Amino acid sequence: MTSPLIAIDGYNLSLEQGTGVATYARGLSQRLKSLGAEVGVLYGHRSSAGKDGLLREVTFFDPRGDLPGWRRPIDDWIRMIRLRRGVDAVQVPVGHVETTSLNARLPTFDRLWNVPSLYRAAVLGFGASGRFGRVRLPAAPAVMHWTYPVPLVAEDLNGRPLRNIYTIHDLVPLRLPFTTLDNKKRYLGTVRGIAERADHIVTVSEASRRDIINLLGVPEDRVTNTYQSVDLPDRGSLKPEDQVRSELQGFFGLGWQDYFLFFGAIEPKKNVGRLIEAYLASGVSRPLVICGKLAWNSHQELGLLYEDDRRDFVPRGPIEGVQGMTRRLRDKVMLINYVPGRLLMGLIRGARAMLFPSLYEGFGLPVLEAMHFGTPVMTSNTSSLPEVAGDAGLKVDPYDTRAMAEAIQALDTNDELRAELAARGPRQAATFRPSEHGRRLRELYARLGVQFTGED
Repeated sequence: MTSPLIAIDGYNLSLEQGTGVATYARGLSQRLKSLGAEVGVLYGHRSSAGKDGLLREVTFFDPRGDLPGWRRPIDDWIRMIRLRRGVDAVQVPVGHVETTSLNARLPTFDRLWNVPSLYRAAVLGFGASGRFGRVRLPAAPAVMHWTYPVPLVAEDLNGRPLRNIYTIHDLVPLRLPFTTLDNKKRYLGTVRGIAERADHIVTVSEASRRDIINLLGVPEDRVTNTYQSVDLPDRGSLKPEDQVRSELQGFFGLGWQDYFLFFGAIEPKKNVGRLIEAYLASGVSRPLVICGKLAWNSHQELGLLYEDDRRDFVPRGPIEGVQGMTRRLRDKVMLINYVPGRLLMGLIRGARAMLFPSLYEGFGLPVLEAMHFGTPVMTSNTSSLPEVAGDAGLKVDPYDTRAMAEAIQALDTNDELRAELAARGPRQAATFRPSEHGRRLRELYARLGVQFTGED
């Protein structure tokens, strides 16, 4: 049996800093490869599409692209028109550019394709015309698996539609429209278009599956929840605790299990404002560390922190790629911007507890990551988070700051509770291990007529 070729999109994989959807896409590529598929990834980098293969490769890995800024509006218009008729993806040769430093961001792949500015043109074109763009892929993949709701359909080189399936992680722009910057009319049009066109819709929790069925009117048999997973190091192969203690002290001035941690984008959906309020009301003395990049409306979420308490610093110690971190203090609240995964794992392991009272999540990957490392978790009792946390997390109403404050107090003082949650966490996280994700994917693709040869 030959290996089926499965294509996925590189829409979120292009981002320099990680997102949950990018983590999902990388994990999907790894699972498909382990199942025995050949994996192709379709990017929309603003790079050369000419006949010179070396130039295509070099400009593909150059984040600046090859288009002067003054040409952008003209280029957008031309690409939007072409995308309506269909554009050909061009294969990117790989092997000349040194990509070792990019390995953490790259998916598992056998082939790379690119259409310059594909996703930008698709979104702008759909906003202008309400029509999905068409992209033709070489080698006619068995399935095009879009990892995000984009207004695109894939075809073979003769213009015949491929089997297009789409992952919709959640419908937050429709359920909590006040928490996102999405153009709601365009978003609703896109997901309704997917509901009409998709050969199948994939999602990552039962909560999201119910939303897709109820809000978009998709028949139940056309929506499958595969959950998701993340490849994290086995606990036995982690850095020694003494080394992590030294890193925490040297980089951040933090003691082992002597701080509370939130990590994720700082935006309204994550509920950081209420978390800070609850933490300050709890009266605990251990600091709260908020690790995440500033996103839309972050100034409102961080409104309880004094603006004049800001200071920038470069940590001492071995170079780990963290430079110019920003710290804002009010009492013992510390804000740290994005850090690479190898340092974030140490922050998670060393925390007394991870606090993640998000208002709404399609899956809630930070909860899974913390439980994997045996860090006690407080999270919300809404959306998908109870599915992920199971009985291994302390669940609270994310709108109730008093309940959050009491939970923080309990995690600060109740060692028996923390020990119980720490023991349950890895067991609960194991139910989302990569092999389980692979099994669900195998069953999904089998319903689409695709058989895999690997055992995962």
